[in-house]
Amino acid sequence: MGVRMLISSKSETKSFTRPFVAALALCLAIQPLAPVMAQARSAPESFADLAENVSSAVVNISVAQTVDDKRVVAPNLPPGTPFDDLFEEFFRRRQGQGGNGEDSQRPGPRQQPQQRRSSSLGSGFVIDSAGIVITNNHVIGDANDITVIFTDGQKLKAEVIGKDAKVDVAVLRVKPDKPLKAVKFGDSEKMRVGQWVMAVGNPFGLGGTVTAGIVSARNRNIDSGPYDNYIQTDASINKGNSGGPLFNMDGEVIGINTAILSPSGGSVGIGFATPAATVEPIIAQLMEFGETRRGWLGVRIQNVDDAIAESLKLGSARGALVAVVDEKGPGKPAGLKAGDVILTFDGKDVKESRDLPKLVAAAPVGKEVAVVVMRDGKQMPLKVVLGRLEDGEKQASLDKKAVTDETKPGRSVVQKALGMEFSSLDAEARKKFSIKESVKGVVVTSVDANSPAGEKRIVPGDTIVEINQEAVGKPSDIADRTKALKDQGRKMALLLVANAAGDVRFVALSLE
Repeated sequence: MGVRMLISSKSETKSFTRPFVAALALCLAIQPLAPVMAQARSAPESFADLAENVSSAVVNISVAQTVDDKRVVAPNLPPGTPFDDLFEEFFRRRQGQGGNGEDSQRPGPRQQPQQRRSSSLGSGFVIDSAGIVITNNHVIGDANDITVIFTDGQKLKAEVIGKDAKVDVAVLRVKPDKPLKAVKFGDSEKMRVGQWVMAVGNPFGLGGTVTAGIVSARNRNIDSGPYDNYIQTDASINKGNSGGPLFNMDGEVIGINTAILSPSGGSVGIGFATPAATVEPIIAQLMEFGETRRGWLGVRIQNVDDAIAESLKLGSARGALVAVVDEKGPGKPAGLKAGDVILTFDGKDVKESRDLPKLVAAAPVGKEVAVVVMRDGKQMPLKVVLGRLEDGEKQASLDKKAVTDETKPGRSVVQKALGMEFSSLDAEARKKFSIKESVKGVVVTSVDANSPAGEKRIVPGDTIVEINQEAVGKPSDIADRTKALKDQGRKMALLLVANAAGDVRFVALSLE
């Protein structure tokens, strides 16, 4: 731009010497022109047409639930108890009773807890003119009574077709007298950071409120669930906006407003919407089956950090590390093992561990998928026929109720290594640390807080199950394995660590 201004200015061109101008012209001739910077699209002059077109499809959701009254109830003290009158007066005032007239007289039986109606407001939107309404699961909760309120004042009772807490979506049905105004979903995957968006909803009960902003970020993980990949926006979102739509400039719903980050409870310009690409498959399942049917791999995973990547010779931190393979899950017969790092699933790269649950859940139940894992420094292809996640969760719930009485006596021997002290996992150790019988290995009895083990939050009562994917059964195994790794020139040891409840994780510790 600077060069163009200079050579286009007659007054400044005259001051150049001929050799300089010739050299400049030659430079421009032989150098490839820099790409012209893309001009940013100007802000729309108005959102009025967009708001007018879609607002009638956005609704208020009013819910009511019968709950137990939490008011304080006076204790049933026997007559003549010291300070009985004082207690009576105190609890009357706490319950909002007066102190004059008949209310000041001592009642007979004291008031017992009663049920009362609790109500709240949220937002939603119509996706089918026949009466299908979408909102957040947390908006309706366990409500006994749901009313959908339209912009023209019409109120219709709604029934729940299905809901899902994991992505926080619910599908409702109302029965209108005439077709409703509906909106459709857009492609949230095409949304770019910086693009304009508009939110419509019911903040603080103020229905039909329109706010605008831009996409501030994509794929946000706010640790609210296993499938977090929120669209972040600075469009003003407040309490009551939950369940409402986030529109692109074509009037398509690209997200459902779900959460805000705020120290005050009001909008500070950080709101989150669940992408349409995440909720559309769930909505389709809820409408067809009344429940979700997600794919299930049957493994528990953890993230791969730099230390784990080095210990497994991955080169860089990537993929999802398999910590546990469910004995009754589909991953077991397919050949998946603890210590495998899943690099791709169904042809898609697994860049980090949180990518895998979303890919698996979106895959159809019963589908055979290709999985590539890194094992012993080599890539290995596997085929897995996916199960159903909900079935796996039910089985896990039943397994937790199983109780075993197995005991394994042994002689406690203390060894030191890696900044920790170990002993045999005998009956005495199990009792001391409340370790489940299903846990096998060598128990940690002491940890140096300043050691790498202490920094990685290994604590007394944890059990070392494996070192570099080799099982350990006695304290001396720890020293033997670490010495062998040092002799091989390895700098890291990969430990499989179980807590007292039997939950396991991989921890990479420095051998230096």
